[in-house]
Amino acid sequence: MRGKTVVVTGASAGIGAAAARQFADLGATVAVVGRSAQKTAAVADAIGAEAHLVDYSRLDDVRRLADELLACYPRIDVLANNAGGYFKGRNTSADGHEMTLQVNHLAPFLLTNLLLDRLTKAPEGARVINTASMAYRRGRLDLDDLDRALGRYSGSAAYGATKLANILFTRELARRMQGTGVTSSAFHPGTVASDIGREGGLQRLLFGSRLSRALLSTPAQGAEPLVRLATILDAQTVNGQYLHRLKPMEPKNKQATDPHLAQQLWERSAQLTGVRTSF
Repeated sequence: MRGKTVVVTGASAGIGAAAARQFADLGATVAVVGRSAQKTAAVADAIGAEAHLVDYSRLDDVRRLADELLACYPRIDVLANNAGGYFKGRNTSADGHEMTLQVNHLAPFLLTNLLLDRLTKAPEGARVINTASMAYRRGRLDLDDLDRALGRYSGSAAYGATKLANILFTRELARRMQGTGVTSSAFHPGTVASDIGREGGLQRLLFGSRLSRALLSTPAQGAEPLVRLATILDAQTVNGQYLHRLKPMEPKNKQATDPHLAQQLWERSAQLTGVRTSF
C-alpha cells in the first residue's frame, strides 16, 4: 500500500480505527475520518496520519469534508465507507431525513460521488468499499417512503433497509463505473464489538457489557474483510460483490439483486443529496 492514499470513515473507533491502523502498517497514507474530535485525533496521532472531522447528520458538512479531502490528497486509491449508526427511535437529520437513512446511506452516497472524479484518476484503479451487514436480509426498501414516515417506526427495520441500500449502491456504482478503473464492493464484518449502538436500546444491550464483548469478534477481526478488499490483487474479481466476512456471497434478499431497484435508488438518492454526475 506504499504510495497509496486510503480514506476511512467512521475511523474514530471500532472497525474503522482498526482498519486505519492496519493500512498505516502496510505503508498507506491514511485519512482518518470521524465525528469525535478527541477520538479521531487520538487514532490519527497514533498512526502518524491526518484527522478529518465530519457530522453525517448534516449533508453540508459532508460536502465540506469532500472539499477538505480533495485539497489534502492529490490521489485517493481507496474510499472505505465505514461510518454508520443504529438509532432506537426515529430521529430527523438537519436536512429533514430519517437519521439512519442519512448516516448509513445518503451521506456515504454523497461523499463517494463528490470524490468520484479524484478516484477515477488513481493510477492503479481506485476501490470503494462499503461496510454493510447481514441485517440487509431483513431489510425492505420503499422508494416512496425512504424516510420511513409512514407506519410504525422500527429502529432495526430502518437499519436493515439502509444495509440493503449499501448493497444496492455497491452494485449500481460498479455498473456505472465500468471502464473507469473504479471498483466497488461491500462486506459483512461479522458481529463485532463496536460503538454502533451508541444511541442505546437493544444494540447497547447486545454490545455494551464486558461479557457480550468477550463473545464477539474484535474490531481488528471485523476490519479483515475491508483490508482484504483493499489489497486483493485483482479488484475486478470482487467488483459489485457482497462478501460475508471473507467469502463472496449472492445476497439473500430479492431486492438486493434487483438492478432496476438499484438504479432507481441511485436516482432517488441523487435527488435527495443534490448530486449531479455524468456517470
